Amino acid sequence: MKIFVISDIHGKLPALETARQRAEEEQPDLVVCCGDFLNHGPRNGIPEGYDPPGTAALLNRFFTDRLLCVRGNCDSEVDQMLLDFPCLQESAAAGIPAKNGTVTRIFFHHGHKEFPAPPGCVVVSGHTHIPLAEWRGGTVFLNPGSISIPKGGSPASYAVLYSGKEQGLEIEVKPLDGRGGAFLRLSVP
Repeated sequence: MKIFVISDIHGKLPALETARQRAEEEQPDLVVCCGDFLNHGPRNGIPEGYDPPGTAALLNRFFTDRLLCVRGNCDSEVDQMLLDFPCLQESAAAGIPAKNGTVTRIFFHHGHKEFPAPPGCVVVSGHTHIPLAEWRGGTVFLNPGSISIPKGGSPASYAVLYSGKEQGLEIEVKPLDGRGGAFLRLSVP
């Protein structure tokens, strides 16, 4: 199974178009967006290519048969009027097959609110626009970064989680421009 994760689009249509290309290359079973779909928010400048209606139109065609989204701090009920899929849930969960027939629990949320992380799971969030993949207290924390307004010197980025029968969960954070391969990797036994 493979999960493709993006976050913090903030209405930047060219970034979403590139993310769609990367998703088509990755061929995921599930596509997840960790919030901040259309609006740039009060602390961010207006990104180049800012086009909320165009972004909404593309999101409405973006792997709709396997799309899972959670609400970000810049998302509102007005956004739901433009989007054809549920985008206002605070969190969501999925499972990915792990070694020996077990399932790794993965929880998705935006990251602007505290999330009670059960031990032994993966918690995926956006919000900071800074990529992260690390173990903390028996829990894996993943942030794919932002596809539109990267921060902390990082490139625009996305994440991929995948597993197979012979391996545990593999996590990679990759640059959106497709150059250079993964710049963060983490293996979860």
